[in-house]
Order: sequence, then structure tokens, then C-alpha cells
Amino acid sequence: MMMALTWLSAILVGAGCLALGYYFGARHPARFFVSATAPKDSVTKSGGKKNRSQESLEIEKLADVLEDFKMVLVVRNDLKMGKGKIAAQCSHATLGLYKKLLNRAPKALNRWEMCGQVKVVVKIESEEDLLVLQGRAKSIHIPTHIVIDAGRTQIAPNSRTVMAVLGPADMVDDVTGGLKLL
Repeated sequence: MMMALTWLSAILVGAGCLALGYYFGARHPARFFVSATAPKDSVTKSGGKKNRSQESLEIEKLADVLEDFKMVLVVRNDLKMGKGKIAAQCSHATLGLYKKLLNRAPKALNRWEMCGQVKVVVKIESEEDLLVLQGRAKSIHIPTHIVIDAGRTQIAPNSRTVMAVLGPADMVDDVTGGLKLL
């Protein structure tokens, strides 16, 4: 009888410690763990501006609470790019956004990778529409990257060709959901 009571009290104490640890970890993570991101008021040596490559993004916070992340690649249909050109431009957009987020939102990238690196390719009809879409993404703090082509092959120099958007699937759908698949 005494042995059973000892085991029961040990289990109850362990469960209590687990619940307490979960509570403090969920409510106050910054107080107990060192953050991997730079402080918000970090200043560079030249010019006194914030260092954008070290400044964390709001999407980083969402990666802690939302599970389903995806990337949407928005291709300008009016440029009439060939399939190979579209593939190259989409690759540039994916890599460009990945490099942009590597230091500023590593949790978001990790969440996207854990979701299978979902990528969806859609089309848009003009540069103006592409820039409006980018503005909509920025207004809800979803990161974007637009590829500007060098103009050595099929299209004019400095043409905006593809925009990559990465974030929680629902938020990305709010921005790009009305576009048709390419």
C-alpha cells in the first residue's frame, strides 16, 4: 500500500512539473531562453539605420503558432515567357526569398520546410497588378521577393518577372487566392 502511494505521488508531482513548465514556456518564452534574433533596436555602424538582415520579421512569430506554411510564385503572364524562362525566374524568386528570410525569419523557413516546401505557381496579367499584390502582402506583413530580369534573353532589361510570397497558408491565400494557376 505504501509503495503504491509513493508511485502515485511521484506521478502527480511529475505531471505538475510538466504542466508548470508548459505554462511558463508558452507564456514567457523570452524570459527563460536566449533569443536567436537580434534586438529590435540594433544599429549598424554606418548611418545609424537598423540592420535589415538581422531584424526579425513578424512572420517569425507566426511560425510558432501556425503550422501550414506555403510559398506562392506569381508569374507575369503578359511577358509571354517560355517555359524554361519561367522555370528559371521561379527558381530565382524562390532562392531570393529564401536568402532574404534565412537570417530574418529562420523559424518561418523551417516551418515551410517541415510542411514539404509547398510551392504553387499562379499567373498575373501586368506589372501594375503584381505591385498591387506586393503592397497587399506587405500590408499584412507577409514577406515577398520580386525578380528583376537582366534582359539577356527573352525579355527587356529590368522587367519584374516573378514574385515569391511565403507565409501561413491562410494569409498567403488572402493575398494570392484570386489568381489562376499557371
